[in-house]
Amino acid sequence: MLDDFLFNVELGAKHVLDINAYDHILFLMVLTIPYIFRDWKRVLLLVSVFTVGHSLSLGLAAYNIVTVSGVLVEFLIPITILVVAIFNVFTAGKGAKKERIGILFFTTLFFGLIHGLGFAREFKMLLGDSKQKLVLLLEFALGIEIAQIIIVFIVLFLGYLVQTIFRFSKRDWVMVISSIVIGLVIPMLLNNAVFE
Repeated sequence: MLDDFLFNVELGAKHVLDINAYDHILFLMVLTIPYIFRDWKRVLLLVSVFTVGHSLSLGLAAYNIVTVSGVLVEFLIPITILVVAIFNVFTAGKGAKKERIGILFFTTLFFGLIHGLGFAREFKMLLGDSKQKLVLLLEFALGIEIAQIIIVFIVLFLGYLVQTIFRFSKRDWVMVISSIVIGLVIPMLLNNAVFE
């Protein structure tokens, strides 16, 4: 029982930390870079909202309530990253606005749904004929959340180092990282099966 729990949690964590599927990491980076350690509660809430969306779409797919074209989802995932990165570029240096919290959280939830659909086919194969779909989903979600918190901590820590030791302004940090992510995402979009 404990072995199954640990296996499923580890599987969720590996899903996020898989360097060959770095879209999840890129999304978390652009979601986190506008913030500093002082904003940790807000960032943690954002990441948790993303996990809820991700898990919800996995659950809907696992119970055959929703099916979406894999090609479409693989196109939409880089779009979500690009949207957040471009938003960061246009708002860099303006600080995290508290009044936009509703739109930001709704958008993060929606993007979580899209990212979850990207893993739905593999997750259904993992489930097989399991009668414990909900338990497996929750354990997998816990692994996702743990891995996301690790990534968020690393991004916040790097931001702290760059802004305090190397004296980068917050605006420059956000602009540079967002621009790098945009540069990585554009080829993902152009090489997508939608354009074939």
